[in-house]
Amino acid sequence: MNAKLVLKNVFFVTIGGAFALTAWAQWQWIDKDGRKVFSDRSPPAEIQEENILKRPGNHQLVPVSASAAALSKASAPRLSGKDAQLEARKKQAEEEDAAKKKAEAGKIEKARADNCERARKGLASFQSGVRIAVTNAKGEREIMDDNARALETKRLQGIAGSDCT
Repeated sequence: MNAKLVLKNVFFVTIGGAFALTAWAQWQWIDKDGRKVFSDRSPPAEIQEENILKRPGNHQLVPVSASAAALSKASAPRLSGKDAQLEARKKQAEEEDAAKKKAEAGKIEKARADNCERARKGLASFQSGVRIAVTNAKGEREIMDDNARALETKRLQGIAGSDCT
C-alpha cells in the first residue's frame, strides 16, 4: 500500500513539474489592445520590444515600472467612442422612420387598389356598349361620340395597367 502511495506522489510531482515547466516556458506581452497575452509562441512582429514582458528561459519579468504601466494600460476602461443614449435615440429615430415609410407605403397601396377598382368599373361600363353622357363646360349633358369613348377607354386601360398588378 505504501508503494502505491509513493507511486501516486511521484506521478503527481511529475505531472506538476511538467505543468510548471510548460508554464515557465511561455511568452508574455501586451497586445495592441492593451491586453496581457500568454502564449507558448513568440509574439507577432508588430508587437514592440518594450511590450514583451517575458520570454521562455527569461525568468525575470520586465522592470516593475514598465510592467505596471502596461498593466495599468491593460486594466484602464476602454472607451468605445459611442454614446449609448445617442445610439438608442438614433435607433429609435430609424425605427420611427421605417414605421412612417411603411405607413406611407400602405396608403399608396390602398390608393392604387382604389384606382384599379374604379378603372375596372369604368372599363366595364365603356365596353358594355351602353351610351355614356358627360357634362360639358356649359353644364349641359352630351352623349359621348365614338372618338371620345375610345380616348376614355384608352385612358382607363392605362390606369388599370399601371395600378392593377
